[in-house]
Amino acid sequence: MVHQLAAMPTDWKRALAIVAHPDDLEYGASAAIATWLDGGRECVYLLATAGEAGIDTLDPAEAGPLRRREQQASAAAVGVSTVEFLDHADGVVEYGTALRRDFAAAIRRHRPELVLTLNHHDTWSWDETVFWNTPDHRAVGRATLDAVADAGNRWIFPDLADEGLVPWDGVRYVAVAGSPHATHAVDATSGLERAVQSLLCHRTYIEALTKEEPESYCRTFLEGNMKEVAERFGGRPGVSFELFSR
Repeated sequence: MVHQLAAMPTDWKRALAIVAHPDDLEYGASAAIATWLDGGRECVYLLATAGEAGIDTLDPAEAGPLRRREQQASAAAVGVSTVEFLDHADGVVEYGTALRRDFAAAIRRHRPELVLTLNHHDTWSWDETVFWNTPDHRAVGRATLDAVADAGNRWIFPDLADEGLVPWDGVRYVAVAGSPHATHAVDATSGLERAVQSLLCHRTYIEALTKEEPESYCRTFLEGNMKEVAERFGGRPGVSFELFSR
């Protein structure tokens, strides 16, 4: 029996998306974000790295600034105006208190009701093939889940309060995109075209990743994902999430 996906809750206003690399949000979640923005919600992006180690043919010193610019353009394509970058090294992000502190600080600063991150599990799947997840995705996703609680506890990272970042315990939901254990989904039909354009903004990365024509590659990938979700979401093309409520 195919597990059906429930509709994502709508009783929230502000979201903070925390991911490891430029393009992490564009491989699916951006269509949901565009749809949320249409409904009057707000979203801020926080990236742990600049993705500087992601293109084999480009030195990290050149790739990092380029990928930052592509991410800024990508966010703008769906209507997100605030994109923040931390300075963790791409490919070797370490789970630990330093990462949790950075994320807790951002949660306290932006005070979201929904936090969005990417698959923190050991594996992910595409077209019935299972792949090992990257260390950065696992570390960032898990640290994000933990930082939500850290942000609300005044005795964890108490120095943040000294910096004016008082505890924030207002996160009601954590949504994990790309999870193999999805529970919920968003009808993202209206956000598809902006999602395609958003992913296309990462053209340098895409051209290094595949020999396919970029627009065809982006559209095929995103439409394929949304069609797969539709099979478990009452025929509605969408973006799926594993949802944790608090």
